[in-house]
Amino acid sequence: MGTEKINRIKVVLVEHGKTGKWLAEQLGKNETTVSRWCSNASQPSLEMLMKIAEILKIDARQLINKEKE
Repeated sequence: MGTEKINRIKVVLVEHGKTGKWLAEQLGKNETTVSRWCSNASQPSLEMLMKIAEILKIDARQLINKEKE
């Protein structure tokens, strides 16, 4: 798999049957912004991660990558 990290926002959206477009609408953000988060081109603020978790009804820790030991 190389050194590429799996994006947790993208994974959680798929698990919940939601799209980046849907998330952008819920957050009042541009779809491009959410796309950049899902592709690891940029990262949302901690405050935004908390909002994403609230919208998806999950623990915010599920949106953070864990390093493999």
